[in-house]
Amino acid sequence: MSRVYISVGTNIERYRHVTVALDALAGWFGDLTISPVYESESVGFEGSDFLNLVVGIDTGLSVGELSRRFKKLEADNGRTRSAPKFSPRTLDLDILTYDDSVGVVDGVELPRAEILKNAFVLRPLADIAGAEMHPACRQTYQQLWQDYQRDQKLWPVDFSWQGRQISRAVG
Repeated sequence: MSRVYISVGTNIERYRHVTVALDALAGWFGDLTISPVYESESVGFEGSDFLNLVVGIDTGLSVGELSRRFKKLEADNGRTRSAPKFSPRTLDLDILTYDDSVGVVDGVELPRAEILKNAFVLRPLADIAGAEMHPACRQTYQQLWQDYQRDQKLWPVDFSWQGRQISRAVG
């Protein structure tokens, strides 16, 4: 079994699409490790705020099979691949890490570069895997988050799934 971390993001019907993603992931993989859900400003374009989180799974599926499943789930929920890279999204699932894989695996670059660039990926990853090491730069996610210097704002939101409180808004 491989340990995989997946980022989940949406800025269209946000609460519904996060729930759809969690339901699908739980159906496929069973127990999930789920970060708090964060709201963040859109990055790279003017648009409504996103909800973002990271989910950890254990799976025997290959990177390619995971990627195909995630793309189908995105498409089934209205995501079109012809849209510009930086645009509103119904659902966006990305493989962040697959064990300690480094490089291109089944057409997917691992670890995903967004881990080091975007607070909305690094913060929730540090929340659930803080003591684990980034496979390429060999620092823990907690250390990477502590050293993070970019000016990207995000804040936790109230979110419940299957009767479980996943996160709470601060304040």
